[in-house]
Amino acid sequence: MARKSEKHQNTAAKKNSKLSLFITAAIGAIIVVTLVVMATREDQKTPVEKPAADKGATMPEQVSYEVVASYPHDPKAFLQGLVFHDGGFYESTGQFGRSSLRRVELQSGKVLKKVDLADEYFGEGLAMVGDRLVQLTWQTHRGFVYERDTFRKIGEFTYQSEGWGLCYDGKNLIMSDGSDTLTYMDATTFEPVKKLRVTMNGRAMRNLNELEFIEGEIWANVWHEDLILRINPESGRVSSFLNLRGLHNPDVSEGGEDVLNGIAYDAAQKRIFISGKLWPKIFEIKLK
Repeated sequence: MARKSEKHQNTAAKKNSKLSLFITAAIGAIIVVTLVVMATREDQKTPVEKPAADKGATMPEQVSYEVVASYPHDPKAFLQGLVFHDGGFYESTGQFGRSSLRRVELQSGKVLKKVDLADEYFGEGLAMVGDRLVQLTWQTHRGFVYERDTFRKIGEFTYQSEGWGLCYDGKNLIMSDGSDTLTYMDATTFEPVKKLRVTMNGRAMRNLNELEFIEGEIWANVWHEDLILRINPESGRVSSFLNLRGLHNPDVSEGGEDVLNGIAYDAAQKRIFISGKLWPKIFEIKLK
């Protein structure tokens, strides 16, 4: 049917080119107006904080880095959230029937403590708030709160969107849901505080995943990309980014989901750790 329609249009254009041009222009005008109306309605549906400087957006700088060290990591861990504390890591792992919360030794990669989630939950982002650990799940709209040292579950909370990444800025929890919008939540009540739309060179950045708050910036993995974005928490603009292509050895690939997804920061020694889903290593990197 499409080919017949195109043939008919070409014949009509030959018979009356002026009419065709007029119709094309009219259709174009209608499309532009429709898009403007749709964008306006969408903004009304989703009250988010819009970046203030989109009009003058410039391409962010690519930051170079070097690998300082690497450490062994469980290659069967579907890493979703990574937090550094007191010489080791807390990890949230995903996949149905295999999700867990873990305490992992830095030097050896040994799992020191572990609790499994019920089979219906798919573990996602993880953040540390004082002596508590806060863990998201993917599509079940439920988060869990644990005592940091014992892994005893001490609370639960719910949220409307999917749960992807999570970090703590010292005041609020910041959650990603796979869209271009980050949600700030009260760290005690878990109620939404505000939303922040993320843009890069004026373009919305979707698929924001694992998060970490580092020296006043939000660092975010982009799902299925070898990128880490450094986001200004006031404007939502990406100020710079890291291209980590080649960090993971493709010879040890575990399939299409063994992607970059893990950022942790040692604030005391200014160390940055990077890993991914099903990666056999955690890398310590240093910005040049």
